[in-house]
Amino acid sequence: MASEAALREVICEIGRRMYARNLVAATDGNLSVRLGADRFLCTPSGVSKGFMKPGDLVIANGHGEKIEGTGKVTSEFFTHLAAYEERPDVQAVVHAHPPHAVAFTLAGLSLVEPVLPEVVYALGGVPTAPYATPGTRDGADAIRALIRECDAVLLPRHGSVTVGRDLMDAYLKLEKIEHACQTLLLGRMLGETAPLDRAKVKKLHALGRNYGVTGRLYEERGP
Repeated sequence: MASEAALREVICEIGRRMYARNLVAATDGNLSVRLGADRFLCTPSGVSKGFMKPGDLVIANGHGEKIEGTGKVTSEFFTHLAAYEERPDVQAVVHAHPPHAVAFTLAGLSLVEPVLPEVVYALGGVPTAPYATPGTRDGADAIRALIRECDAVLLPRHGSVTVGRDLMDAYLKLEKIEHACQTLLLGRMLGETAPLDRAKVKKLHALGRNYGVTGRLYEERGP
């Protein structure tokens, strides 16, 4: 595992990427990573992700309490904790406000439908959680059932949560979601976006495993 100093640098670098790519604005979004048993390094409340410094980050425990740092633990950290509690394999969580993905939730459109091969073999599908008031503990309850089965969840009218084996893994899933929504939007403007059939989906899942995809591939269950 990388040192704490290295992880602080990675969080700041990813924060800059998120800000530069319009995946967050102002002081939106938050990132965290496991440091060890009951210790998490996370971004503080009220700080722009595009201008963070390693010393700005705080360390919190599994109760959401700050144990080190000068900033305040973000109220969204309880959503991160839900992911860590439900998934011992998860080492990092990224929450962002990708505008095209959020727009899909506003329009009631789902990313579970298998349309884009790259999304299917890397994520399976991306379900939308029940609505929860941003900045409250309701967010933790909203994602629990879904995050057990997938690595990426959309938060209606709000944003996304992605998890991974490390910070970059979780961040790249965020990029993939937003890029998919941009592509699907263009497709819908030009015509229909027909889903892939079941046989093609199964083949893509197998392809993902062959390429070393280790995340959980979400599949919507039938009635």
